[in-house]
Amino acid sequence: MFMGALILIVSTGLFFFYLQVLCQKILRRQFAQEFSQSIVNANRLEFPSVRKSIEDLGAPIEYPRLALTLKCDFLALTYLLKNAANVNQRYSYEERLLIVYFKVVFATLVSRHLLKLREAPAALKLTAILEYFANVVGERVNTVRFGNLTASDYLLNL
Repeated sequence: MFMGALILIVSTGLFFFYLQVLCQKILRRQFAQEFSQSIVNANRLEFPSVRKSIEDLGAPIEYPRLALTLKCDFLALTYLLKNAANVNQRYSYEERLLIVYFKVVFATLVSRHLLKLREAPAALKLTAILEYFANVVGERVNTVRFGNLTASDYLLNL
């Protein structure tokens, strides 16, 4: 019984370690240009201001606002990933993996809040994932040209 539990705990730990390493590798992808700002502006996303307030101010995090902001941005970006300039209208393998990773990190954010531990590192990881999603959406929209419409104009018309 003890060995079974030990194997389960070690296997679970190794799975989460593998997930984290794989997702960090995906997040290091370099884009040809910064596409996220046009997506942020077009959809009024809040994650850049969350990141800036955490990095610059170092002030205590207002948890209810932080959680709501990150969750709303996540829902908006996952919708756009699936529907904006996506011919297959489904997520790629990397996107599905990052969605799972976002949910795991968000759960750690909730547990850090409940245990009164530092929430900033988890919040910064979440904003990095959201920025990656915004860059992917922007890159897709940028590759599909609709006359002289910009990415922001296209997304406003969705």
